[in-house]
Amino acid sequence: MKKTTFLIAGKHAVTEALKNPIRRVSKVFLTEDSKKTLNKTNQNLNLLKGVELYYKNKRELDRLCAKDEISHQGLIAEIEHFDKKNLKDYLKSFESKKNITFVALEEVTDPRNIGSIIRSAVSFNIDGLIVKERSFPSESKLLYKSASGCMEHINIFEVSNINTTLKYLKAKNFWVCGFDKNSKKNFTEHDWNGYNVLLFGSEGYGLKFQTTKNSDFLLKIDISEKVESLNISNSASIVFHYINFIRKNR
Repeated sequence: MKKTTFLIAGKHAVTEALKNPIRRVSKVFLTEDSKKTLNKTNQNLNLLKGVELYYKNKRELDRLCAKDEISHQGLIAEIEHFDKKNLKDYLKSFESKKNITFVALEEVTDPRNIGSIIRSAVSFNIDGLIVKERSFPSESKLLYKSASGCMEHINIFEVSNINTTLKYLKAKNFWVCGFDKNSKKNFTEHDWNGYNVLLFGSEGYGLKFQTTKNSDFLLKIDISEKVESLNISNSASIVFHYINFIRKNR
């Protein structure tokens, strides 16, 4: 069955999609200058081989991104979705892995925030992202642009119910660590060895009550009293960096 396609935009998003051997890129819309730059910076890869090319001027490309209000940087691609990844199959493949860290997002809907979280997750070796399939903006140009090519390098598990998935992971020896600014315990005091799920709630009201009940620990990031809270993508980046750092230095 033929998969549905959608558009992504931006130099990093399109270039990484073209580099990914398992990503099907059917068309690329580009300017003459952006083609020259792409070929110059990837001289040995022949990234555009077998791809339908449509040459456009900047104004024509602008129209393709008008609703999203993002910079296309002279490159737009039509791509297919990946096959959906199965969380249970993934765990079976990595049963011997000493440390696994997943990130679960509950009611996080802003594509820019999710894209930034994905970029940080790849940067700091997070194993996968768990999202609710009905609310994940999987075809958002803004998501792909904010992820800066990192959508090609992360395991994304779309699930029907976050709480059901947390219960399953707890049965598989994962600790669920919910982040709540009102918690008493700083996240740096937690032992990050083993299997962990980092759970972040919505941009507006945080974690739901039921989800906090499924958390083994509630943690916070210590910040100045002058600031009420951090943006979720900033919070996630701080936590990812810390966990990656201590694991590399143990």
